[in-house]
Amino acid sequence: MLLLKNGQILEQGVLVQKDLLIDGKKIIQISDSIENTEAKVLDLKGKFISPGFIDVHVHWREPGFEYKETIYHASRAAARGGFTTAMPMPNLNPVPDCYENLKLQLDIIERDSVIRAIPFGAITKGEQGKEYADFKELANYVFAFSDDGRGVQDANMMFESMKVAASLDKAIVAHCEDNSLIRGGCMHCGRRSRELQLPGIPSVCESVQIARDVLLAEATGCHYHVCHVSTKESVRVVRDAKAAGIKVTCEVCPHHLLSNEMDIPEDNGMWKMNPPLRSAEDHNALIAGLLDGTIDVIATDHAPHAPYEKELTMTKAAFGIVGSETAFSQLYTKFVKPGVFSLDFLVKKMSENVADTFELPYGRLKENGFADLVIIDLEKSMEIDPNQFLSKGRNTPYIGEKIYGIPVLTLCEGRIAYQDKEVFTDL
Repeated sequence: MLLLKNGQILEQGVLVQKDLLIDGKKIIQISDSIENTEAKVLDLKGKFISPGFIDVHVHWREPGFEYKETIYHASRAAARGGFTTAMPMPNLNPVPDCYENLKLQLDIIERDSVIRAIPFGAITKGEQGKEYADFKELANYVFAFSDDGRGVQDANMMFESMKVAASLDKAIVAHCEDNSLIRGGCMHCGRRSRELQLPGIPSVCESVQIARDVLLAEATGCHYHVCHVSTKESVRVVRDAKAAGIKVTCEVCPHHLLSNEMDIPEDNGMWKMNPPLRSAEDHNALIAGLLDGTIDVIATDHAPHAPYEKELTMTKAAFGIVGSETAFSQLYTKFVKPGVFSLDFLVKKMSENVADTFELPYGRLKENGFADLVIIDLEKSMEIDPNQFLSKGRNTPYIGEKIYGIPVLTLCEGRIAYQDKEVFTDL
């Protein structure tokens, strides 16, 4: 047993001091004061106890792309960021489009992951958009179905996939991008792309496919979840769909909340991500959409690459940014400390709201609930240094940024998944 003394938890949005007693995988007691002579005692000295975060969008790259990232490294990076559950995307080799391929990934997760990982199954074979994946064979083992990394271009294929997914009580999770509108772009088509003389990706490339898909979701009754919304039009389409009673949910990524196109200082591949950083107007619409509930959750889209794939110009670099280790701290620094978001709001968008959106039994601090939690020192600060990352990916443009609210201990089902040994030396 482990007794966490003198921590602070959120109750009705207010920080209150509590003790937590953990036995095995469960929290068995939360009270003002707990004494237990059989438990190991850890004095938290007022640090914040949050539910473990849930990330429904990560790229763990294994099997197939271990030179970018491995499940061993990715899970430890996620734990360092306070995540206790993650959902790895299926753009792998082999693609998990049948149980035989998925089993390779499940076995590595079982062996190497320090947190709970529930992978996605593909919508189409090889994510090629031509043949359906083996939905029924995969359904009992996957979180949902997605061809993330590319949009499903054929409307009938998406329609039929939604019908099958609905019959299996699984969500379709979509990377929305109309290939005919990408036009060779490497960043948002806007003021900054014109200044840098770089080819741009128009906003409608994303929003037009969301508009198509929400109507297909209405016709099929499928739970349709939109990945990484980035434009004001996308927010508007989702808001209207929800008002019409369509079962649509969506996520936003930390980098789209933190930055917009005008923050890109030069032609530097570290700023290349998909979808790209959009205009200030889009940026503001994402924040407003998160605040009014149109956007349900925050997900990192942690996308590691090898240095030689990112240390290039925008036109030549790979799309993607890492986010697992710094997401909470960056958002806490940018939005909670200045009072734009409450701490309770941010935590829920990364934990409880995710659980509610996908009907998961995680994401809450409660008696008899899973001992998935993260201890955060809200006063502790650090500078972002990719050389200190636990992820193999170093691809972030936020090097040197000072952040507050640093996770110092993460427990998944009562087991230590991450520990800051400068803070907790006796565990």
